[in-house]
Amino acid sequence: MNIKILVLITVTFIPCYAVYATSCDSAEHRQFDFWLGHWQVFRTNDQLAGVNRIIQSLDGCVIEEHYKTASGFEGKSINIFDQSRGVWHQTWTDNTGLLLSLEGQFIDAKMVLQGSRITKTGELVTDVITWNKNADGTVRQVWQTTNHLGETQLIFDGLYKRENSE
Repeated sequence: MNIKILVLITVTFIPCYAVYATSCDSAEHRQFDFWLGHWQVFRTNDQLAGVNRIIQSLDGCVIEEHYKTASGFEGKSINIFDQSRGVWHQTWTDNTGLLLSLEGQFIDAKMVLQGSRITKTGELVTDVITWNKNADGTVRQVWQTTNHLGETQLIFDGLYKRENSE
């Protein structure tokens, strides 16, 4: 490779990396950090629903979720603050084939993400998922779906409690 081309490539790409290397330090990027941790997730009847591992990755730019239940259900999400549009984005998928693409904001000390999808039966629905940090350090997650008739259904209401190992 020609030394002039190598110098040009180096000079062109290194400054771009330097901009992105520190681009996830804003207060907005830290809004969902309350969800980080190793959690036991309980239904409203105090029955254990599953365990969830929420970690930061890619230099604090991404929040990764890995949820599992004793029955073998498993799902993962990638969460990121899209600085260019000023919105949070989550992509969720699981071992049932469900794909959610949600976006939203941190509003009134709650993360509220929503998105539309077509169900397996062909119905258009809107999913709204809210995460609320409670004063005792727990996190409540509520997932509701609304159909084209405006009928709302509660899909999940879970209370996240930190595992004792933390």
